[in-house]
Amino acid sequence: MRLLTRTTRSVSPTEAGERLLQSIGGHFDGIDAELAALSELRDKPAGTVRITVGGNALEAIVWPRLARVLPDYPDLRVEFDASYGLKDIVAERFDAGVRLGEQVEKDMVAVRISPDVRMAVVGAPGYFERRAQPKTPQDLTGHDCINFRLPTRGGLYAWEFERKGRPLNVRVEGQLVFNHADHILMAALDGFGLACLTEDMVLAHVEAGRLVRVLEDWCPPFPGYHLYYPSRRQLSPAFAVVVEALRYRG
Repeated sequence: MRLLTRTTRSVSPTEAGERLLQSIGGHFDGIDAELAALSELRDKPAGTVRITVGGNALEAIVWPRLARVLPDYPDLRVEFDASYGLKDIVAERFDAGVRLGEQVEKDMVAVRISPDVRMAVVGAPGYFERRAQPKTPQDLTGHDCINFRLPTRGGLYAWEFERKGRPLNVRVEGQLVFNHADHILMAALDGFGLACLTEDMVLAHVEAGRLVRVLEDWCPPFPGYHLYYPSRRQLSPAFAVVVEALRYRG
């Protein structure tokens, strides 16, 4: 059925076409409005961003910064995988990971999200009532130390020290082994031994007198936390919002 009549100068509906136009014409405005909304959505941050991140970095850095911007982007969703393991973010389909700068692979784009970090060796005041404070890392062999089980390779973390450019790793012994930093802190606060944790985890406890810091001159700063992602990744508007929110600006 012919709906349009064409001439060299114009196009007009036939009677049948006019009838159809009257019947469905009101829907065209709605279709135009929805298409316009989809066009706007194309450039508006929306969708899901998946990030694997250690629990301490999530609590201290990532969440506080994202919590400030997420209310402005209601269509942006963020999924966190709180894990200390070094995961293959490409194989496991994460958009990005957060790790210390020394742990980021060279073929990744790395965006600094924190200042430099220092390790801190600490123990409860009650612990040092029974034991003398260590003066050098070698003295740790005579102390109860709380070990950390590495989640990726399964071995125990060797405590890393450096002084005057000379690195020194020490394998420590003790009654307890944990695979989560929060639990190591818990045991140290309860006086079960010395712990080696990032400075930001223990500083408030040191200042409050709940922990005593030792070997500070053997713990120089090293590159802090970085957000990393594959270099070939095309930044979506949603992911760009996350990157800018987390970027460290000194």
